[in-house]
Amino acid sequence: MATSVPSGPPDLDNRPHSALAPSGFSDISTGRKARNAMATAVIYATMGLAILPLVWVLFVLVQRGVPALLSVDWWVFDMFGQLSNVAGGGIVHAVIGTLTQVAVTTVISVPVGVFTAVYLVEYSRGGWLGRTTTFMVDILTGVPSIVAALFVYAMWITMFGFERSGFAVSLSLVLLMVPVIVRNTEEMLRIVPMDLREAAYALGVPKWKTIMRIVLPTALSGIVTGVMLAVARVMGESAPVLILVGATPVINWNVFDGNQSSLPLFMLEMYKLQASDEVLSRLWGAALTLVILIGALNIGARIISNKFSIKSS
Repeated sequence: MATSVPSGPPDLDNRPHSALAPSGFSDISTGRKARNAMATAVIYATMGLAILPLVWVLFVLVQRGVPALLSVDWWVFDMFGQLSNVAGGGIVHAVIGTLTQVAVTTVISVPVGVFTAVYLVEYSRGGWLGRTTTFMVDILTGVPSIVAALFVYAMWITMFGFERSGFAVSLSLVLLMVPVIVRNTEEMLRIVPMDLREAAYALGVPKWKTIMRIVLPTALSGIVTGVMLAVARVMGESAPVLILVGATPVINWNVFDGNQSSLPLFMLEMYKLQASDEVLSRLWGAALTLVILIGALNIGARIISNKFSIKSS
């Protein structure tokens, strides 16, 4: 007796859903579903608890700092000859001091941090120098800012006899910024696929050129993000500016000579004055200005890194 052979594949669309689903996938018990829902709710709740303080701080900061920022004088004048309890004056001297100090710190820290990370990832091979460098970076990562400031004060000012200045502040900030850049850059270089390096080596490209033209551009976006995180950390440090430079109500572009104000130092000066509406307004305004500067630098850095980094297909 002849048997008929199906002329084509079975109609999967007409099969029941349980037959199409993997074995055991549709048989999840109610208890497991309940535990999954509970774990999801706990995760979202903890995330909300973590975000809530940040939102609250930003809300209070904007609410109390915006009135000072709405004044044109805030962005074009310094505090020379301005009474603390009288409306007027501006923050431009502190903004210039902060930007110049951080610029000097970044110019010193970025090459040192990036090249150190390149050595640890590409050249160290687990040698004693690489292990020692890693150990020292781990130590610097946990150094408080006050310790870095006191070290620079003892070495730069007491031992070598230099005056207190914005450059001394930059030196202490370098100690705080370099380990952050090293750690971030090291991680970004490690996630660059080894296939890219091997392809370049197979074409006869030297190792140093492979690193400069392939590895670093591929990791550029992550490296820039780490640099901006380090910049955000050092811009708000108050201990170095309190110890290593004096406050001044006038603009000083020279980080190597004389007192130089900055936003953290300006806030400390306002905090030490007798509390009044004008003093508190300047205090909150300086804090909001610092947050705006950090946000603007981060956005600008992200735009630049996205423009020049290598896009993966």
